[in-house]
Amino acid sequence: MSEDKDLPLRDDIRLLGRVLGDTLRAQEGEAVFDLVETIRQSSIRFRRHADPAARKELEATLDSLSRDQTIDVVRAFSYFSHLSNIAEDQHHIRRSRAHQLAGSAPREGSLAHALERAFAAGQGTPELAAFFDTARVTPVLTAHPTEVQRKSILNCQMVIARLLDERDRMQLTPEEEQANDEALRRAVLTLWQTRMLRTEKLSVMDEVSNGLSYFDYTFLRELPRLYANLEDRLATRDRSWGALELPNFLQVGSWIGGDRDGNPFVTAEILEKALAVQAEKVLTFYMDEVHTLGSQLSVAQGLVSASDALLRLAEASPDGSPHRIDEPYRRALTGLYARLAATYAHLLGHTPPRHAVGPAAPYSHVDAFADDLEIVHRSLLANGLGALARGRLRHLRRAVGVFGFHLAPIDLRQNSDVHERVVAELLRAITPDTDYLALDEAGRCALLLDELATPRPLASPWIDYSEESRGELAIFRAARAAHLRYGRAAVPNCIISKTDDVSDLLEVAVLAKEAGLLRPAEGVLDVNIIPLFETIGDLRNAAGVMDRLFQLPGYRALLDSRHGEQEVMLGYSDSNKDGGFLTSGWEL
Repeated sequence: MSEDKDLPLRDDIRLLGRVLGDTLRAQEGEAVFDLVETIRQSSIRFRRHADPAARKELEATLDSLSRDQTIDVVRAFSYFSHLSNIAEDQHHIRRSRAHQLAGSAPREGSLAHALERAFAAGQGTPELAAFFDTARVTPVLTAHPTEVQRKSILNCQMVIARLLDERDRMQLTPEEEQANDEALRRAVLTLWQTRMLRTEKLSVMDEVSNGLSYFDYTFLRELPRLYANLEDRLATRDRSWGALELPNFLQVGSWIGGDRDGNPFVTAEILEKALAVQAEKVLTFYMDEVHTLGSQLSVAQGLVSASDALLRLAEASPDGSPHRIDEPYRRALTGLYARLAATYAHLLGHTPPRHAVGPAAPYSHVDAFADDLEIVHRSLLANGLGALARGRLRHLRRAVGVFGFHLAPIDLRQNSDVHERVVAELLRAITPDTDYLALDEAGRCALLLDELATPRPLASPWIDYSEESRGELAIFRAARAAHLRYGRAAVPNCIISKTDDVSDLLEVAVLAKEAGLLRPAEGVLDVNIIPLFETIGDLRNAAGVMDRLFQLPGYRALLDSRHGEQEVMLGYSDSNKDGGFLTSGWEL
């Protein structure tokens, strides 16, 4: 008899359905439960057996529902759908673990499978090392105005998923199983009594907060773990990798707080707030990890040695407790915590919830913090404590490399028409007879290149510009301030929606120059200027636009400060709306 691999999934769905049914009966009454059950059974008969009588029964029941009954029915089936999805996700995890426990070949879609394919294709250490040195993978969080599911609902779902996982991974005692059952019923009850939809539109900062929740759930801990697993798998396959540490090729980006295309509520103030809450999130994470590391690395100097650099870190620590005088690693980490707390206060303007043991100088940039962690790491390795260098310290060092002091780079995005109007207003303010909008493409490019060749600013604090121009100039200046505060990685990209010609990119370069993001005298451009080709026509013209752009010596000189790299974005969603699925795919 063959094993039914989907039986655990069906068991989970039955369990969750039973708990939801019990909750519905207890909260809404027997009549509502019976109504939902009647509709469910009629639907099953109609769906599975094409029963025409069941269809008529179902139609009659649904047509007779009152408003309140309709709401109860819709909620019941919506929540059952949510619970079924949780069970299916848990089943995927269960099957994946079963494959690994059985020693099966890596499953398609996993990193392990991709590596096996690379090895099978003859890709060795040199080829893979070259790939990771040049690869860059950046999933980007965006704000979707159509997303109405509340974070409270997501929190309930995550609790239910955790409880199912607990039942799956361990054999529970009767007492543990009872506690799990009660917790599951509490979670489903909370879910049932939680309003499913938002009644008010999200503000931009609400969207930022929602985006940050994914760092709590996943990115802050799982990305370092992913890197570690990948490094270990490579080292197991080919010992020449040794203690390889991969470059930070996989990071997480965000448009939330910087995407102004069609959203007038994204302002310079919002960008600054978004960057601040991101910095608070990541600094709090670092401080918690360093605090925990300090409690764990209690090794005593009389029992193990430490490097001179580590001892200097310990001596510089404000931790003067006699109880830790012979624990250099713990004292060093206490010093790191004090500097992080000072950095938190310096960047955010208020003290962290958990105070340091004493004052310390803030880190001037994230690399200095990374260097201190590297000292701890190397001292452990050099003194026979390599096992302690793995785990939490290894993951923290990777997190610092991936997230910096900014957590996620925020991209700026705006429609090219807005940039065009702002540049036209700036030019007209200093030369009233200049009608930039009336110029052809060649005339626009010539005028813009002349502006880019001089350090002279266009904007004046003594001129009253339109609200649109003031807002755009403020955004670019906020980006420059963010570079000085958090580092250039905080706001790396300026994306131009609806790009259709070379002048669209040069206009952004001019606005960047106004804020100090482009400094002609130094030949430095601090941001990537990225055209976004969206419609079918724009996609067809994209190659020609880029050819003409690269033929401009002035622009090529700007790219020299960007390592000669130019990023281009192709818009799938708009090209799909413009030309349909097949045409869009072909043109892309």
